[in-house]
Amino acid sequence: MLEISGKHPDITDEELLLLYKSKGSLDTLGELYSRYMHLVYGVALKYLGDRDEAKDTVMQIFEKLITDLPGHEVRNFKSWLYVLTKNHCLMQLRSQKSADGKMEGYKTEQEFMESEQDLHPLDKEDHSMEEALKDCIEQLRSEQKQCIDLFYYKKLCYQEIAERLGMNEKKVKSFLQNGKRNLKICLERTYVS
Repeated sequence: MLEISGKHPDITDEELLLLYKSKGSLDTLGELYSRYMHLVYGVALKYLGDRDEAKDTVMQIFEKLITDLPGHEVRNFKSWLYVLTKNHCLMQLRSQKSADGKMEGYKTEQEFMESEQDLHPLDKEDHSMEEALKDCIEQLRSEQKQCIDLFYYKKLCYQEIAERLGMNEKKVKSFLQNGKRNLKICLERTYVS
């Protein structure tokens, strides 16, 4: 079994995770988390738009790891942490809007809660796919392309997209679902060949 007495850059995330789960050492968790604090800060800043709130989120996520991590089977810590942070920020935005009584136009919990396995290529932070993704988006039908662009890149909700494109929300959901499926097929074809 590994023993941690300081920083060990040669130890993998998986090894640190196993060590934390077996020993419960906050130093071990801190070492693992420190590798990705910049990611957490960046995601929080992107969603919350405020540096102080983003800094607070970095601390809140660490506290959340202490309670949540032992109960989860995590295969890829970085991806899991990204989803955890994203969902935390969205919940924070939701509670702020709820407190203001202005929930209209925001996604429901079911629409934005995701698990690491459900991440679509548009949600993953893999810049090596960016060019292939752009090419695949260009191949989509016009309505699918518009809905994908407005939902993933412009961050609009179903209702806003429906209003902008003059269609009902069910059509928007259908175009998004079909567009995502077609993108997945296109990307798989691109990476297999």
